[in-house]
Amino acid sequence: MLALIGVAAGLVGAFPLTRLMASLLFGVQPTDPLTFAAIALLLTGVALVACYIPGRRATKVDPVVSLRYE
Repeated sequence: MLALIGVAAGLVGAFPLTRLMASLLFGVQPTDPLTFAAIALLLTGVALVACYIPGRRATKVDPVVSLRYE
């Protein structure tokens, strides 16, 4: 959920900033929807993998062993 909020905030902030960077972009329109969608999906995917791997590892630990350790 936090990743989606971050992506949404980034997209909202990116649209006004594209006007400033329009001269630096070569072969891409400043508000190219394909580029915005691809980057948003990539960042969301990376966030999901970053959460999934530690979560999967944590589910393999026996809760009783974890409670006794503390």
